[in-house]
Amino acid sequence: MSLKPLNDRVLVKRLESEEKTAGGLYIPDNAKEKPSRGEVLAAGTGKMVDGKLIPLTVKTGDQVLFSKYAGTEVKLDGEMYLIMREDDILAIID
Repeated sequence: MSLKPLNDRVLVKRLESEEKTAGGLYIPDNAKEKPSRGEVLAAGTGKMVDGKLIPLTVKTGDQVLFSKYAGTEVKLDGEMYLIMREDDILAIID
């Protein structure tokens, strides 16, 4: 099954956070925060503004930063994904 976001929404898969701190200590699962970094797997066509279609800035394959509580979580084929508006994305990582 595939999922295609509509309009100005994007499908994002969270990237796992680091297992160790910079000092080499392992972080237990219950102390980890939800990662706020992910990869764009699919993007909609864009946003309609005053009757004109404005294309999205992000594209498939981009790594992005987003706020901790952005988007809606969906489960597809046993995997968790986020569907969010492009406005919820804070930055593209180069």
